[in-house]
Amino acid sequence: MKSPRGAIERFCYKHPYFGVPHLMKYVAIGNAVFWLLGMFSPATLQYLTFSPAAILRGQIWRLISFALYPPSTSLIALISIYFYYFLGTSLEGRWGTAQFNVYFFLGVILTEVYGFLTYFITGASVALNAQYIYLSMFFSFAVMFPDLQVLLFFVIPVKMKWLAVVDAAFFAYDFARYFMVFAQTHYVAYLIFAFLPVVAVLNFLLFCWSDLRRAFPGRRSAPKAKPINFKRESERIRRQQQANLYRHKCAVCGRTDQEYPNLEFRYCSQCQGYHCFCQDHIYSHVHFKE
Repeated sequence: MKSPRGAIERFCYKHPYFGVPHLMKYVAIGNAVFWLLGMFSPATLQYLTFSPAAILRGQIWRLISFALYPPSTSLIALISIYFYYFLGTSLEGRWGTAQFNVYFFLGVILTEVYGFLTYFITGASVALNAQYIYLSMFFSFAVMFPDLQVLLFFVIPVKMKWLAVVDAAFFAYDFARYFMVFAQTHYVAYLIFAFLPVVAVLNFLLFCWSDLRRAFPGRRSAPKAKPINFKRESERIRRQQQANLYRHKCAVCGRTDQEYPNLEFRYCSQCQGYHCFCQDHIYSHVHFKE
């Protein structure tokens, strides 16, 4: 099973202390501090966005500060900050600290690379913030917890999957709107903004593509799993276990119950075949397809 997601999981297993624990707590604090700064000095916020030209002139703090840019300067921003904090801590609890840090900072790096590439190619230095990075985080949460209900406007119960559909429609609308304005004005900044949402969701597709395909199989139904001869498979695994002196081995990280006797192992019913996973990867692995 060779995939980018699998490579990330193996990296996180080999580096269990990678990343910042409770990352979204510090991001939310940064959002709140910058929000207060914007309340008292709105002009200061322009020095916090991602601007390739300004960074090349020495304002390197923008490489980090743009990821902490507040959603807005109104009071409703506090609700957004708390909501994104809730999403981030939930994802970290599901994936683990290392994987969530990779997810968040991958979105940051992709946005920065996109900003620099467009600057060097077109010469246009457009101020960018982390709005779409946070929205891609919301997409990941909605894919993993599609039936979780939240109260829209604190009154209307709505499932996360429907909110994600609405956000996806806004993504498509933003792309079409900026692209149409670019077609009319030929101002390259609008073209940069048009493709920014696409870049921002690449980390979401990397982490959640397999789950997304199961949730939205499209017109063609998902392929049915081939029938498994469990007697034959269990006998094959028993012989392998006897040869390797272990009963369970994770198909992602390779840990066994002999090396880690306190680790819990389970078999995945959605994989085609008879594959075992440890407690850290039973919910986050890429499913085997034969």
